[in-house]
Amino acid sequence: MSKSEEFYEKLNNQLESTNTWPNFYLFKFIIKSESNNLETIKVIFKNLDSEINTKSSKNNKYCSISIKAFMKSPIDIINIYKDVGVKIPDVISL
Repeated sequence: MSKSEEFYEKLNNQLESTNTWPNFYLFKFIIKSESNNLETIKVIFKNLDSEINTKSSKNNKYCSISIKAFMKSPIDIINIYKDVGVKIPDVISL
Protein backbone atom coordinates (compact mmCIF):
# COMPACT_ATOMS: atom_id res chain seq x y z
CA MET A 1 0.00 0.00 0.00
CA SER A 2 1.43 3.39 -1.00
CA LYS A 3 1.71 6.34 1.35
CA SER A 4 -1.20 8.13 -0.32
CA GLU A 5 -3.37 5.00 -0.12
CA GLU A 6 -2.59 4.76 3.59
CA PHE A 7 -3.45 8.44 4.03
CA TYR A 8 -6.80 8.05 2.28
CA GLU A 9 -7.64 4.87 4.20
CA LYS A 10 -6.91 6.65 7.48
CA LEU A 11 -8.97 9.67 6.40
CA ASN A 12 -11.87 7.40 5.44
CA ASN A 13 -11.78 5.70 8.86
CA GLN A 14 -11.66 9.05 10.68
CA LEU A 15 -14.56 10.45 8.68
CA GLU A 16 -16.64 7.31 9.20
CA SER A 17 -16.08 7.33 12.95
CA THR A 18 -16.56 11.05 13.62
CA ASN A 19 -19.51 11.99 11.41
CA THR A 20 -22.83 10.77 10.15
CA TRP A 21 -23.41 10.90 6.41
CA PRO A 22 -24.62 12.69 4.39
CA ASN A 23 -23.21 15.84 6.01
CA PHE A 24 -21.33 19.05 5.30
CA TYR A 25 -17.55 18.86 4.94
CA LEU A 26 -15.03 21.71 4.81
CA PHE A 27 -12.36 21.32 2.14
CA LYS A 28 -9.28 23.55 2.31
CA PHE A 29 -6.74 24.07 -0.44
CA ILE A 30 -3.84 26.40 -1.16
CA ILE A 31 -3.03 27.11 -4.81
CA LYS A 32 -0.79 29.44 -6.80
CA SER A 33 -2.75 32.56 -7.75
CA GLU A 34 -1.29 33.19 -11.20
CA SER A 35 -2.75 30.04 -12.75
CA ASN A 36 -6.33 29.09 -13.57
CA ASN A 37 -6.37 26.64 -10.65
CA LEU A 38 -9.31 28.40 -8.98
CA GLU A 39 -11.42 27.84 -12.09
CA THR A 40 -10.40 24.18 -12.12
CA ILE A 41 -11.55 23.79 -8.51
CA LYS A 42 -14.83 25.58 -9.26
CA VAL A 43 -15.48 23.10 -12.09
CA ILE A 44 -14.83 20.15 -9.75
CA PHE A 45 -17.38 21.49 -7.24
CA LYS A 46 -19.93 22.91 -9.72
CA ASN A 47 -22.46 20.07 -9.35
CA LEU A 48 -22.30 19.99 -5.56
CA ASP A 49 -24.22 22.01 -3.01
CA SER A 50 -21.20 24.08 -1.98
CA GLU A 51 -20.03 27.47 -0.81
CA ILE A 52 -16.59 28.61 -1.98
CA ASN A 53 -14.56 31.28 -0.16
CA THR A 54 -11.14 32.51 -1.25
CA LYS A 55 -8.44 34.64 0.31
CA SER A 56 -5.27 35.84 -1.39
CA SER A 57 -1.92 35.89 0.37
CA LYS A 58 -0.30 39.20 1.31
CA ASN A 59 1.78 39.33 -1.88
CA ASN A 60 -0.99 37.72 -3.98
CA LYS A 61 1.24 34.76 -4.87
CA TYR A 62 -1.09 32.16 -3.31
CA CYS A 63 -4.79 31.77 -2.75
CA SER A 64 -6.41 29.82 0.05
CA ILE A 65 -9.74 28.24 -0.76
CA SER A 66 -12.33 26.99 1.73
CA ILE A 67 -15.24 25.02 0.34
CA LYS A 68 -18.14 23.89 2.46
CA ALA A 69 -19.91 21.16 0.54
CA PHE A 70 -22.73 18.75 1.30
CA MET A 71 -21.20 15.31 0.85
CA LYS A 72 -22.90 11.91 0.73
CA SER A 73 -20.02 9.83 2.13
CA PRO A 74 -16.32 9.81 3.03
CA ILE A 75 -15.56 8.06 -0.28
CA ASP A 76 -17.00 11.06 -2.15
CA ILE A 77 -14.71 13.37 -0.14
CA ILE A 78 -11.66 11.25 -0.92
CA ASN A 79 -12.55 11.15 -4.61
CA ILE A 80 -12.63 14.96 -4.70
CA TYR A 81 -9.23 15.21 -2.99
CA LYS A 82 -7.84 12.75 -5.55
CA ASP A 83 -9.45 14.64 -8.47
CA VAL A 84 -8.06 17.98 -7.30
CA GLY A 85 -4.61 16.41 -6.79
CA VAL A 86 -4.57 15.02 -10.34
CA LYS A 87 -5.81 18.23 -11.99
CA ILE A 88 -3.66 20.58 -9.86
CA PRO A 89 -0.41 18.71 -9.06
CA ASP A 90 1.08 21.48 -6.88
CA VAL A 91 -2.06 21.99 -4.74
CA ILE A 92 -1.73 21.87 -0.98
CA SER A 93 -4.69 20.08 0.59
CA LEU A 94 -5.37 20.79 4.24
